[in-house]
Amino acid sequence: MAVRSKAKPQDHLDLDEFLCFSIYSVGHAFNQFYRPVLDKLGLTYPQYLTMVALWSKDEQTVKEIGQSLFLESNTLTPMLKRLEALGYVKRARDTEDERQVRICLTKEGRALRAKAAAIPECVLDALGASPEQLGRLQKELSVIRDRLLAKAS
Repeated sequence: MAVRSKAKPQDHLDLDEFLCFSIYSVGHAFNQFYRPVLDKLGLTYPQYLTMVALWSKDEQTVKEIGQSLFLESNTLTPMLKRLEALGYVKRARDTEDERQVRICLTKEGRALRAKAAAIPECVLDALGASPEQLGRLQKELSVIRDRLLAKAS
């Protein structure tokens, strides 16, 4: 949906007026920003997010990780296999429900957290915003996401 501009009220298809494009392009800029930072850790951005989810709560099922990252298991499973090959996680069938695969951090995966600890501060510095400002923005974006997902289902 385009944000209405007073300069061109009749034009609803002006790319610069699309909120969705602004969000999309910010996502692209974040990926460009994170690439050299995460290259030092040998991780891609989706792998980094997966590790952050596991650092927050270890021993999650693939389904739980997928829900927190808004990813389907068919997208997540190959990534988890790569993280396992890197030695950061172990995948194992859940002992109570063999249909579920449980993901656990390895010693190396837990140690990687210390190497990644400075990344959020790098983001704050790059954005030139206070943690409070970014917290408010993050909450607003979460509301937008949740409203759109509610309409999509």
